[in-house]
Amino acid sequence: MKADPSLQHRLLDLQEADTREAQIAHRLATLPERAALDAITADLTALDAAIARARADAEGIGQELSAAEGEVEAVRTRAARNRARLDAGQGSAKDLQALTQDLESLAQRQHDLEEVELEVMERAEQAEAGLAEFEGARGPLVARQDGALAATGTATAQLEDERSQVAARRAGIAAEIPAALLALYEKIRATSGSGAAALRQRRCEGCHLELGASDLDRVARAAEDDVLRCEECRRILVRVNESGL
Repeated sequence: MKADPSLQHRLLDLQEADTREAQIAHRLATLPERAALDAITADLTALDAAIARARADAEGIGQELSAAEGEVEAVRTRAARNRARLDAGQGSAKDLQALTQDLESLAQRQHDLEEVELEVMERAEQAEAGLAEFEGARGPLVARQDGALAATGTATAQLEDERSQVAARRAGIAAEIPAALLALYEKIRATSGSGAAALRQRRCEGCHLELGASDLDRVARAAEDDVLRCEECRRILVRVNESGL
């Protein structure tokens, strides 16, 4: 294959654009800003789960407390009613004795229930304090997430803008290159990641290997418009002023 030397040199410009596009794609896929955002989002998800559990615990203990308070109140009401009957002297001596015994039993029952109520109240306070702590941590974490989201958006937009510019530059370069030469370049690039490399100081910049004496002789004797290939990596080998021939 033959091609004007200046157009062969344009392959290096095309390769430079392709390399930069690949770098931008890698950068977009591995943005540290996105990694930071993902980490914060994971922390926020875990915190929301903890808040949901803490709220459910607090609600459950609140129901326990309501039930305990209801039992204490029921005993107090019954004791007050019996105390009123006893103070009024209503009923026979046997009835009054039974009321006295019942009051004693109710007093013990009330004491036991109030102990339970106190324990539940303490657990309720702890649960509410834990819930408040979790909820208090959410605001700053959301603010961090917003900041990370903005940073990710800015970095992404800048890279996408550069990628558009590189793509436009590449399209202009590709339009200058003969179809057959461009097709060869694209075929090589599809398998090796790059389609052309400069021969600089007797070294292929694609595989970074120095050409042997016979290969250098072959390149030196080739016509200027001959399209050469590196014998090692098979990339299109573009001769430049610093080729060292």
